[in-house]
Amino acid sequence: MHFYKKTTIGKSNNYIKLVIKLSLIVFLFFIILIMVDQINFPAPNKNIEKIIPNENFKIVK
Repeated sequence: MHFYKKTTIGKSNNYIKLVIKLSLIVFLFFIILIMVDQINFPAPNKNIEKIIPNENFKIVK
């Protein structure tokens, strides 16, 4: 004799679990973004200056 599990009763419950999991993932993602934003990365202090000769410019009309 085989026993069959009826899975159609709790289908609406699966959507609730999915929404909760997705909201937790989004919440953790925003928390990680806020934590990375709090890190003070040093700004570059060397000015980069490159001289480009005039012969490399092209005039487009």
